[in-house]
Amino acid sequence: MKGLEDILADELSVVFCGINPGLLAAEQGHHFAGRSNRFWRTLHLAGFTPEEVRPENDRSILQYRCGLTALVARPTARADQVSAQEFVAAAADFEAKMAHFKPQHVAFLGKAAYAGLSGKKTIVWGLQPETFGGAAVWVLPNPSGRNLAFTLEQLVAVYRQLYEATALQSA
Repeated sequence: MKGLEDILADELSVVFCGINPGLLAAEQGHHFAGRSNRFWRTLHLAGFTPEEVRPENDRSILQYRCGLTALVARPTARADQVSAQEFVAAAADFEAKMAHFKPQHVAFLGKAAYAGLSGKKTIVWGLQPETFGGAAVWVLPNPSGRNLAFTLEQLVAVYRQLYEATALQSA
């Protein structure tokens, strides 16, 4: 099974970077397609989109100056099935992709994606002190329905911080 096609354009406000595609998302060819995935609802409630985007309309996210990609292309049932070696192998391509598209912010969905890329052991939620290819780096909780550590309200609150930072930057 192949991965998902990136949804990217030049100079977006935010590129949301998942760890890797889920099996259902890869099968359907749309980002965050799982019924229990809270990404699209969270994005809407945090202010990024005026309505909740359906996974089959994932390309419409570009009109809101947002893009989608995954650090590792290989689909898995669970994010913990991605190996440390896969993160290391994906790093150079991801860095080149971000240097090419030049987003203002890169938001890693889950600490594992950013830890795998940066090699850092301790990561806090939210804005990071370093930049990545000139972009501000954010680490946001993974919106997967399997991530029971965060309620929808908690996800929305953290994603809203990023939305407010993007709104201030464009004001």
